[in-house]
Order: sequence, then C-alpha cells, then structure tokens
Amino acid sequence: MIALLLALLVQAGPAPAPPPSTLPTARQPGQPVVPTTTPAAPAPDISADYQVGPGDVLQVTVFGNEDLSRIPTVQTNGAITLPLLGEVPVAGKTLAQVQKEITARLGKDYLVNPQVEVKVTEFHSQFVSVVGEVNQPGRKPLRGRTRLIDALVEAGGFTPHASGEVLIARSDGSFAGGTRTLALRISGGAAPSAQDAVNLELPLHNGDIITASPKYYVTVDGEVNRPGRYAIEADLTVTGAISLAGGLTRYGSNTVKVRRTEAPSGKTTLIEVDLKDVRNGKKPDLALQPNDVLSVTRRVF
Repeated sequence: MIALLLALLVQAGPAPAPPPSTLPTARQPGQPVVPTTTPAAPAPDISADYQVGPGDVLQVTVFGNEDLSRIPTVQTNGAITLPLLGEVPVAGKTLAQVQKEITARLGKDYLVNPQVEVKVTEFHSQFVSVVGEVNQPGRKPLRGRTRLIDALVEAGGFTPHASGEVLIARSDGSFAGGTRTLALRISGGAAPSAQDAVNLELPLHNGDIITASPKYYVTVDGEVNRPGRYAIEADLTVTGAISLAGGLTRYGSNTVKVRRTEAPSGKTTLIEVDLKDVRNGKKPDLALQPNDVLSVTRRVF
C-alpha cells in the first residue's frame, strides 16, 4: 500500500468525542431554564456552508420546549414537518439558515425569544463515489467541505495494487480551466510532498467520481541484471526501466527493442531504441506505456 496514505490513515484515527451538550429540563412558563449535562453522541464534522437536501435527517431542538423538538427527515419536496409550524422548506439552505427560519417562525406567533438548534444526524442527500483500487469502494456522503483525503480515508485507503494515480470526474461544475476531469498523483514517499498536501486538500463536489487507478507494469528481459516486471511510476522511460532492472550485463548491447501492443486493436509494433544515442542527446528517451516489453539484445563481439 502506498506509504503516504497509510501514514495519513494512521494519523487521522477516530474523531475525538465532542464535549457534553447542555440540554434544558422541562419547566413551567416564566421559570428559568435549569441546564442538565447529558453525554452527546459524536457529531459529524460539517462545515458552515453545507446545504441540506432531501433524505438528510435533522435534529431540531427547541430548548425548554421538548414537545416541539423533533428529528425529521427532509422529504422529496425539500421540506420538514414540525409541530405548530407544519411544513418548513429547508432544502438548499445551510444549517444556520434553517435555524434562523425556524426561530423566526416560532418567535412570530408562538414563543418569546425561542432558542433553537439544528444539526444533521444522517447524511443522505449528497455523495461522491470512490471506485477502483481502494479497500472499501462505494458512495461516500458529503458533510460540507469534504476533501479528497476525507473520501480516500473513508474508502479505507489504497489497496496494494494502487498506483497513486487518482482521476476525478466532475458532473456538477468544472475544475480550473473548465475541464470536467482532473488527474492527480499521490506519491509513495515516507513524507507527503508539498504537492501531495495540495492534492489531498482538494474540495469535492456532489456527484464527483473518484477513481484510484491500478499499477501498470512493463517487462524487461534479455541482457539485464534483474529481468522482470516493473511498475510504471510517473513517466517511466526506457533508460529508467533499464536502471530498475539493474542495468546491462557485460554482454548487453545499447540496442533495446520495445514491443508495444495497442488496446483494443491488439496491433503490435516494435520500436528500437539506441541507448547510446539517448545518452548523447541525439534521440529522446522513449516514455513507456502499460504492458510494454523491453528486450535488451546481446552484443556481437
């Protein structure tokens, strides 16, 4: 598994429990509220700009008036139903806006200076999908400002077959430059790079599809010290693959033949690369593609 994400998963750990909440006891009109302390269940961390949607479950608490408190589900018409107020439209509003709306309605006709708190207890309206080489693929709920790292952590991190390449397809809006897809790479170093930190902090949108790509390999055979299959990391070239294979043997020539099969046609082409020309800057170092087979020929003495 990619070392960086493993470290991040360990560092993330379980979210700390919030402090106990203060809830009022029942009282008669005109009496002051006497708070009692009760343990609160851990609440999801949501940002102030989270917009409520159909399917979300809210917790509406009217302090000092428990008979008015409810845990309603946002219906398909975007409203919740509360005592005295009936249907209250909430879809597309932030929690602060919903709280302000309910407070205003109660204060207008029913209560004096009502104290209202609104939370989301279950998120069912906004999702991203994480697929590919992650341990727990599937839909992951958005809780406000959900970042790429949040979605990857909730998906259990990368599998051992992941390359660190992540492709994000966006249906709601676009990325900088107007593109609807964004390709990122999470390096496998022991410590995150500055670019890793930027990539992992990317905010996600509702409907984003995050694909963790698998590792792709090339095969190196012939006159090299360690023939075998090698994963393509970043832009692997012919000289890079030869280096991974331990370099040339004493009998290895400077001629490398690259056999490339095009998908889905199955057409095979043979590309000849002269390592001496590459070293002297006369020819470019060929970038390799998945499933390329490199063969180092034997020198003729």
